[in-house]
Amino acid sequence: MELGDLKIMSASVRKDILKMLELAGSGHPGGSLSSVELVVDLYFNHMRFDPKNTKDKNRDYFILSKGHVCPVLYSVLAQLECINGDELCTLRQAGSRLQGHPAADKGLPGVEVSTGSLGYGLSIGVGVAKAMKTLKQKNRVYVLMGDGEQQEGTIWEAAMAASHFKLDNLCAIVDCNGLQIDGNVSDVLNIEPIADKYKAFGWNVISLDGHDLAQIDKAYSDAKLKKDKPTVLIAKTVKGKGVSFMENIADWHGKAPSKEQMLQAISEIDASIK
Repeated sequence: MELGDLKIMSASVRKDILKMLELAGSGHPGGSLSSVELVVDLYFNHMRFDPKNTKDKNRDYFILSKGHVCPVLYSVLAQLECINGDELCTLRQAGSRLQGHPAADKGLPGVEVSTGSLGYGLSIGVGVAKAMKTLKQKNRVYVLMGDGEQQEGTIWEAAMAASHFKLDNLCAIVDCNGLQIDGNVSDVLNIEPIADKYKAFGWNVISLDGHDLAQIDKAYSDAKLKKDKPTVLIAKTVKGKGVSFMENIADWHGKAPSKEQMLQAISEIDASIK
């Protein structure tokens, strides 16, 4: 998909996120909006993923470690027609396949594992990538994490294992929007210098603007070429990206917009595309 089309798709996904959260009356807009370009470019330009056969043994795996931002994944799955777009209206409803965190037992196409308890997605990704290496399969594994999530100790056990086993089929993405539920990541528990830490653990590190689709596209391509090392994309992003009154505001980590706020936000997104 061309960059212009990816921008339009990203705008559509942002509008889906806002509509879903407004209808649900709860959820996490900030991190969902900050990770849009990272997920959109991955699915539409890089992952081996057949929407008509989501269990294809040759597929690449996507693990949403920061499971609370699942609206971005659900929207992309709807855009790919893995699910009917009308199902997006059921987010967080009792009995819905679209739970507030991805639930693998609901039978939702494209959800590989249940996630939500922060810090475990990378460990799962390491296990899947190691299995693929052992079986001599060419599948790749992608794990999206938050920057606040890097405060979890299990992240670094997994990082050490990934390097030890030379898992060059593993690509982690850290959505560095600088905020978590309690405020600035740097104030809660500073993770910097995060790039240097991953380098010290033996990873190939690519730092980039997480909203620049050209940079994102190149980073995913470069990651595929790296041999004998896992790759991590350190993506600088903006919490609540695309919505003026949400951007860089920690309070929008886990608060749904009202109908009026949702309509204003969608108007801003439409204006940005025009």
